[in-house]
Amino acid sequence: MIFEFRKKIYGYDCDIYGHLNNATYLQAYEAARSEALNEMGMPISKLLEKGYMLFLIKVEILYKKAVKLEDIIKINTEIIEHNRMKSVWKQDLYNSDDELCSSACVTGVYVSNGKPTRIDKNLYEFFDKFVKLHSP
Repeated sequence: MIFEFRKKIYGYDCDIYGHLNNATYLQAYEAARSEALNEMGMPISKLLEKGYMLFLIKVEILYKKAVKLEDIIKINTEIIEHNRMKSVWKQDLYNSDDELCSSACVTGVYVSNGKPTRIDKNLYEFFDKFVKLHSP
């Protein structure tokens, strides 16, 4: 399942060249993943109540086209792989002309009491409903 997030780009989001700052890409991708969790019905606060956190261990971002001031970006987010220890998220960022500007692949591990852990079966089955099988 693909979740969609939109955001307008303001001056404080840009670097001295007038392009979306690389750190802002990370923030936008993070916001899109958080909103996806909200839409799934498993916001971060609920995950915490269950005793779990999702820590990022790997983030790969490919920059394809510059995003500029006042553009409205769209980020499509999906879980493409998961098991009881980790999940892999694919995210694509588009400009308002629907051109692919950036792609991210993010891997997170489940953590409880400060240590990587396996999530319980019910939580695994909950997330499994949202996984899109990824074909290379």
